[in-house]
Amino acid sequence: MTDRKSPGWLRAVQIGLGALVIVLSIIAMVFPVVTFAVTVWILCAVLFFVGIEKIIVGIFLAKGHRWSTIGLGVLVLIFAGLALAYPVATGYIIVIFIGIALLFAGCARIAEGFSGNRSGWSRAFLIGVGILGIIIGIMVMVSPIWGAALAGFIIAIGLLIMGIEMVAAGFTGSRFESPVDRATKYMKPD
Repeated sequence: MTDRKSPGWLRAVQIGLGALVIVLSIIAMVFPVVTFAVTVWILCAVLFFVGIEKIIVGIFLAKGHRWSTIGLGVLVLIFAGLALAYPVATGYIIVIFIGIALLFAGCARIAEGFSGNRSGWSRAFLIGVGILGIIIGIMVMVSPIWGAALAGFIIAIGLLIMGIEMVAAGFTGSRFESPVDRATKYMKPD
């Protein structure tokens, strides 16, 4: 595999789009609850189109799984329609699931810290992370708005990191690889 530099136009596009993503991430940090709400709405819309696609694919399938594919597509359409019709309730349910997941993850970390043969600092770290996960999970469930803000802020941080990576790739001229490209690169036989 050769390490060639990206062409100039591609570098300019990377820098421009990276700067745009950085600006959007800053806006997302300023309005994290709105960011979470918009993300929920986009995911609902994507599910709606996935449901339509499943129905169309099911119609043209040979006998095998035709009705199950159509049925699942209809089910996805129904859930996506409900989520689009009631976005606040959808966001609330997602935040509650995030809180429950954090509670379970925290309990799992604490159990992992108390069991097994770990050294003192590793055990203390696992228990501390578990306690922090439980505290954040409880806070998310007690105040769903805070949970939505936390989720929106995490989305904003992810956007910021991606934007910085795009700008850096544009300035250095290195090829920008998506996480999928990076993962599959190591799976290819030499």
